[in-house]
Amino acid sequence: MSSTEADNLTGTAPGEVRIGRALLSVSDKTGIAEFARGLADLGIEIVSTGGTAGALEDAGVKVRTITDLTGFPEIMDGRVKTLHPKLYAGLLAVRSEPSHMQAAEQHEIEFVDLVCVNLYPFERTASMRGVAEHDVIENIDIGGPTMIRAAAKNFAYAAPVVSPESYDAVLAELRESDRRLSLQTRESLASEAFAYTARYDTAISRWFQEKDVGFPPLLVRAFEKVLDLSYGENPHQRGAYYAQVGARTHVLSMVSQLGGKELSFNNLLDLDSARLLLSEFMIPECVIVKHNNPCGVAVGTTALEAYERAFACDPMSAFGGVICLNRRVDRALAEAVVEQFVEVLFAPGYDDDALEVLSTKPNMRILDDRERRTPNMTDPGLRQVVGGMLVEDRDYDLQERSDMQVVSERRPTEAEWSELGFAWKVCKHVRSNAIVLSKDNATVGIGAGQMSRVDSVRLAIEKARSSLEGAVMASDAYFPFPDAPQLAIEAGITSIIQPGGSMRDPLVVEAIDKAGLAMVFTGRRHFRH
Repeated sequence: MSSTEADNLTGTAPGEVRIGRALLSVSDKTGIAEFARGLADLGIEIVSTGGTAGALEDAGVKVRTITDLTGFPEIMDGRVKTLHPKLYAGLLAVRSEPSHMQAAEQHEIEFVDLVCVNLYPFERTASMRGVAEHDVIENIDIGGPTMIRAAAKNFAYAAPVVSPESYDAVLAELRESDRRLSLQTRESLASEAFAYTARYDTAISRWFQEKDVGFPPLLVRAFEKVLDLSYGENPHQRGAYYAQVGARTHVLSMVSQLGGKELSFNNLLDLDSARLLLSEFMIPECVIVKHNNPCGVAVGTTALEAYERAFACDPMSAFGGVICLNRRVDRALAEAVVEQFVEVLFAPGYDDDALEVLSTKPNMRILDDRERRTPNMTDPGLRQVVGGMLVEDRDYDLQERSDMQVVSERRPTEAEWSELGFAWKVCKHVRSNAIVLSKDNATVGIGAGQMSRVDSVRLAIEKARSSLEGAVMASDAYFPFPDAPQLAIEAGITSIIQPGGSMRDPLVVEAIDKAGLAMVFTGRRHFRH
């Protein structure tokens, strides 16, 4: 028994414990040898397990085995090595409680004052493509979380360290205070430790839940802070961005900022909307979003053409917007972009001379997208409400043409079918009530967020800056009356795509046939509130 333990056996108050013994057992061995060496240099005994003990011995650090501490061998391929009452009594003893101290003396309990533990890489293993279920399950750590939670619960007398980023700060405090960690530090470490194990358990729970397609009775998710934001939607609101733990991708995964101001709360909302719409097309595409609604979308033979056609849809609304492209930015495109006020420019790469041009706009946020993974299509959509969460399947897919129904006397031409498909994809990403007018695979008018569908049609027509002769119209939900389609007919629209399903569908179809238009029912609406 160390002299420190002999002192502690007489009873001590929280905050007065000197670190005399530390248990180190880590999967991520980053910095562990240096940390152990620093502890040993202070006279702290090092107890360790399995691979960690081997790594420390190889580094020249004297190690006492967990078997020597507990008197019980590591068995079952290491599945059982720390689950022993001698260890947990040494972690959980309330050292100011005489009966605890008496029990510790009676059973020859040796106190453990610090545990440095990080867990089997469950998240990394579970996310590997083609991984066997057996391998995932074997990466569920049992002893590690138990040690962390025991030390965290008893932070009045013990310290849990779960992150290599904490090693230097912990060592510095121990050196400055004669092997003591303040109660405040131990409580902070305990808070971090419980968050760490909660995240771990959440990842495991999520993995099991995703094996079932239903909505579980208890939905467990964890979110990890990626960055602080200058403010929320408005300057008087605080803001931060968190990524969901275990998600295959998120809105900023593999994205680096090459220039401009810090990203804002509203930037990220718009970026998320734009990226979802951007994923609908494989050919060169440009999406311009303002206040969470697309105000210009187009495809083209080049990224520059797509940008110019998207911007032409509604230049006024595009002012201060978020521009997303699915092709690399060259100098010519950069020169076109800097003529406008742009909040965010997002693309999968930039030529060096393009960055030179873009640097003339020091406030423009330039985001370089290197993410090549696709989002998990089965991950549910979450929408927070006061005191609760709405959960739904994400509205990812669109119907095939073969699943749609032509309800008009005139069938769409092949060119109209192509245009209707483009407008329908865009419409799914516009806030309801949503109306999209498109021509030559570029939006020419968008009506969004209106309480009346007639007003959305009227707004989309008013937004058009060129003739609508030959354009098509998409509506995210059915037309309850012929009045809105009649506005489109008078504007020159030649075909319409909508879900159908109104009691007055026959009246709407009658108006369409009378005007000689083509109309397609998809049978599925795409509200986006």
